[in-house]
Amino acid sequence: MKRHLLLITSMLTAAGLSAQNPVVQTWFTSDPAPMVHNDTLYVYTGHDEDNADFFWMQEWRVYSTTDMVNYTDHGSPLALETFSWADDRAWASQTIYRNGKFYWYICAHSKISGGMAIGVAVSDNPTKGFKDALGKPLFENGSWDHIDPTVFIDDDNQAWLMWGNPQCYYLKLNEDMISYSGGLGQLDMTEEAFGAPKMNQRDSTKKYKDCYVEGPWLTKRNGKYQLLYAAGGVPEHISYSVSDKITSGWKYAGEIMPLCETGSFTNHCGVIDYKGHSYFFYHTGKRPGGGGFGRSIAVEEFKYNSDGSFPQIMPTDEGVKPIATFNPFRKVQAETMAFSKGVKTYQNDKQGVYVSNIHNGDYIKLQNVDFGKNFPRVFSASAASGLRGGKIEVRLDSIRGTLVAALQIDGTGGWENFKTFAVDCVGKAEGVHDVYFVFSGRYGLNFIIYPIVFSSTSSIISSTKY
Repeated sequence: MKRHLLLITSMLTAAGLSAQNPVVQTWFTSDPAPMVHNDTLYVYTGHDEDNADFFWMQEWRVYSTTDMVNYTDHGSPLALETFSWADDRAWASQTIYRNGKFYWYICAHSKISGGMAIGVAVSDNPTKGFKDALGKPLFENGSWDHIDPTVFIDDDNQAWLMWGNPQCYYLKLNEDMISYSGGLGQLDMTEEAFGAPKMNQRDSTKKYKDCYVEGPWLTKRNGKYQLLYAAGGVPEHISYSVSDKITSGWKYAGEIMPLCETGSFTNHCGVIDYKGHSYFFYHTGKRPGGGGFGRSIAVEEFKYNSDGSFPQIMPTDEGVKPIATFNPFRKVQAETMAFSKGVKTYQNDKQGVYVSNIHNGDYIKLQNVDFGKNFPRVFSASAASGLRGGKIEVRLDSIRGTLVAALQIDGTGGWENFKTFAVDCVGKAEGVHDVYFVFSGRYGLNFIIYPIVFSSTSSIISSTKY
């Protein structure tokens, strides 16, 4: 019985050989919101436009992983066009699962009120099929305060929605997750609660230790509610407050990620436990060409203090270590990668998400791939090229490592006219390795890739095994 590895394409530079941050290199991504469902970790993000001079954001994106280093790009299942009432500023969001459905809470500029508004989309699938649940905002009143929603389901199954800059608001959601009970609540923005009161209530002669700005993330640990948020003004760091009650009694607890050289004047976090590990997601401006309006999500592993409080967490380029090996002998979407540079991911109704913008010298990395003793014997790829094509070299552990296969891609007569190309492997791959897909050809756009497959059984030339 044949076993396959469907791999993918993306690119990496020498500087990225050991780095895992930022998590995504194909697009600018911001405001990460992690969610765990059925043993998979999903990260819902914003999308900063290339070369932007403001937060001109048009869509939201989704990525997933089961090992914390190799992420699958699920494209953009949600955009401003999903909401008939929205016309601009697809800013921070968060998704949660309840009663068989996924609820994606977003903020966007409203045509109706002229301010920012909170909306909600719903789907039966965590990565596709999202529709506006209401056909109108869940909440709006013309104010620009209504940004960056966070959603949380308490131990008693009561769901809460929070958001806001500079005031932190909350709603008590009904079980249907698309309506609420009671009116709009406001947290008491005091010095005790957040390190400083709201701007219009501050004493200009007093130096405050901190202040709430935006981007709340509501969670709970050891019976204590924890509210993480971007703090301090511009540039932002991440701080948090704790309480025994969601609606009141908050007390400032300190900084989590202090001001650092992240290349971004904003920050936005989300925390999650996954497979016995605790992770802190945030964003930076460290991707090439990035900055304050071109941000990229990153992640760090941490351990809570014994009392459930947060330690100080510093940003790194190395990121996190894999928590599982990558099984190559299974079908994997072509847009799964550990690190890349120089490529983009696109999507259409026929192929779904695929990798493009491949140039001479680009390459992709998959990390911690475990071949066991099943040597790959055939390497194949579905590719399209409107021009001259190119070559994919499969190498182990570095861009100049052991050559496993060299696949020639010919012109296919169109950039979305995919054909399958195959070649016998020339080298063995046994045990655990990082796998690099190194691309070569004439300078310029060569080809685009949909899936890549390793077969562990018969050769093209003969059925003789290694």
